[in-house]
Amino acid sequence: MFMKFIDYVKIYVKAGDGGRGCVSFRREKYVPRGGPDGGDGGKGGDIIIKATKELNTLLDLRYQREYKAQRGEHGKGSNKHGKDGESRIIMVPVGTLIKNKETEEIIADLDYDGAEIIVAKGGRGGLGNAHFATPTRQAPKFAQPGEKGEEKWLVLELKLLADVGLIGLPNAGKSTLISVISSAKPKIADYPFTTLVPNLGVVKMEDFRSFVVADIPGLIEGAHKGAGLGFQFLRHIERTSILLHLVDVSDILTTDPVEDFEKINRELVLYSPKLLNKPMAVAGTKIDMAHDKIRLNRLEEYCKNKRIDFFPVSSVTGEGVKELVIYLSKKMEEGLKK
Repeated sequence: MFMKFIDYVKIYVKAGDGGRGCVSFRREKYVPRGGPDGGDGGKGGDIIIKATKELNTLLDLRYQREYKAQRGEHGKGSNKHGKDGESRIIMVPVGTLIKNKETEEIIADLDYDGAEIIVAKGGRGGLGNAHFATPTRQAPKFAQPGEKGEEKWLVLELKLLADVGLIGLPNAGKSTLISVISSAKPKIADYPFTTLVPNLGVVKMEDFRSFVVADIPGLIEGAHKGAGLGFQFLRHIERTSILLHLVDVSDILTTDPVEDFEKINRELVLYSPKLLNKPMAVAGTKIDMAHDKIRLNRLEEYCKNKRIDFFPVSSVTGEGVKELVIYLSKKMEEGLKK
């Protein structure tokens, strides 16, 4: 079954108000001067956001934008305290970033299974009148109201957790490569923007090591401004350890492969200059259709001059794929040792 991929939502959260304290006095037979016995109000429930690996989209939050926790019960006579309100737990996928919508402050980054945070605290319950009795004020006729629970608008962004991010122009061969090196089964076709959502694939090595590859939907010039699909998914590139830039070097295209490569790099820089600090390698794809090798040689020479690791590959014939996977695995291992 196809599930819609949602990676950005705005929600309103309201923690529970505290219950008010009770004003009460002992009224028992044979106790003519019963003192105050008003109990305290209960604490309001918190709003908690918790990460789980069982989810991979913020879809549920798209259709329910408002979340409220239970208020605390009011205090009662005979020094009976009101019951605390139940907290509300919102489950989100691992990799969810939580921001305050008004201030844009990052509240939390839930980057592992089970990570949780209280995003709105419940109000404290008010004290009953039993707390305010003194030798000079033996019958206080007042109690505290409960405090209001916190409320705010939040922005939730899902950033996929992947070791390798596959980037490149539409139809560069990202979906085909990820289907070959992992068990992922993305939709593949010849028209632009076949990939409408990021695909994740786990690459398993013979020595039982593994790493996660994310196929980021096709970027185009102007992606950082919202053109194409790139702007929507550029955030997923930020968490990756290494970027693998795929460039089509087949004879079918007449564009300059170096220009294609630089075009995407400019979009990355305009979105976030920090992305250029990530390790990057280049794969010249579809070499089985690069008969005259003019475009292949042009890109390979460029990468050599720029000291960028380059791999000519064909996902169809498998040529160069094993070498590329071994290289990526070693890069992951080097990153873990740092």
